[in-house]
Amino acid sequence: MRFLIGTLLVIAGVVIVWKSEWIYREFGEVDWAEKHLGTEGGSRLFYKLIGLVVIFLGFFIISGIWDLLLGGFVRLLGLTPPTE
Repeated sequence: MRFLIGTLLVIAGVVIVWKSEWIYREFGEVDWAEKHLGTEGGSRLFYKLIGLVVIFLGFFIISGIWDLLLGGFVRLLGLTPPTE
């Protein structure tokens, strides 16, 4: 199941990066991105960065690193992570 979810996230991330111009036209500018990432194309870069984060998240889920990261974060909070 984790392979399927991870693969779907990777595909979604690739589509976000690939179609960032279309996403920009449909959803418009992101004010924060235009201010902090540059006046020309800041929103397009922001959409591409979101796509890259989704791709990495998908690879983390496929490889099992996500479980390690999430378990470490839960332990950091002083909780006990669930065991399989």
